[in-house]
Amino acid sequence: MARVNVVGAGVTGLTCAIRLAEAGHRVDVVARDLPLETTSAVAAALWYPYLALPRDRVTGWAARSYEVFARLASTPETGVRVLPGTEVFASPQADPWWASAVPALERVPPGALPAGMTDGWSFVAPVVDMPVYLRWLTARLTELGGTLSRRNLSALPAPGQGRADVVLDCTGLGARHFAHDVSVEPVRGQVVLVEQSGLERWWLAGEGGAPTYVVPRSGVVVVGGTEERGDWSRTPDPEVARALLARAARLVPEIAAARVVQHRVGLRPARPAVRLERDGDVVHCYGHGGAGVTLSWGCADEVLALVSDA
Repeated sequence: MARVNVVGAGVTGLTCAIRLAEAGHRVDVVARDLPLETTSAVAAALWYPYLALPRDRVTGWAARSYEVFARLASTPETGVRVLPGTEVFASPQADPWWASAVPALERVPPGALPAGMTDGWSFVAPVVDMPVYLRWLTARLTELGGTLSRRNLSALPAPGQGRADVVLDCTGLGARHFAHDVSVEPVRGQVVLVEQSGLERWWLAGEGGAPTYVVPRSGVVVVGGTEERGDWSRTPDPEVARALLARAARLVPEIAAARVVQHRVGLRPARPAVRLERDGDVVHCYGHGGAGVTLSWGCADEVLALVSDA
């Protein structure tokens, strides 16, 4: 068994660390930002393969993650639920390229669509309350004997020097520095958290520009979003927030009267294709765009195979 240093404590790093620890590897996670400080903590975390390529690998990783989340939903402490929802469009659409990753996809009759929409489909999908889930992942890692510590690294740790046999790079946007990969860029996403009033169904309008989504958690509803490439600002914009709420209210009218609880911004780590490969004693796993949660367990299985095959 190997000793593995995982760099990065977002959902990708923690999930990979757990898979490795479950297989008997010695795992130490180090990161500048602890889990609740990462972009993962901001995510609406509706299972959906968003801003991630290539399609064939993403579909496989997403399908595997769907299976795991469906099982985790039976444990309330995880913060995972599987909820019905609908994605709608203003023009006719072919079936989504990722359709094989979900158990069933049903077209919505035109009369059941929101005003201005002409096509759509419904399916059940995992929805993850990220603050709850990140705490559960952290506790699971500790239970398995892994460690998590805050360290402000200037470079990836050097493997093979007594501290680790393998280094796992889950640095997200940090890969611009740690892997010298300038193809990774931020895609800014702003969300508004509003008070929950009994909503138990998610909604997504996925055509044209940034997606509009309404994702219920147990205590709040996440309303989004934006898709601003190359924007590094983490400061919420009040005008953007008002536009988000107006767009969401066209999908779910109750949002118009909901009390705003919080404004959040996250920077998604986008790349032309997810990088998941081994380079010597370093395994890279980053560039998941807006699908870090959606791909997490599938990618973790592949990371485990790359580490174990050495």
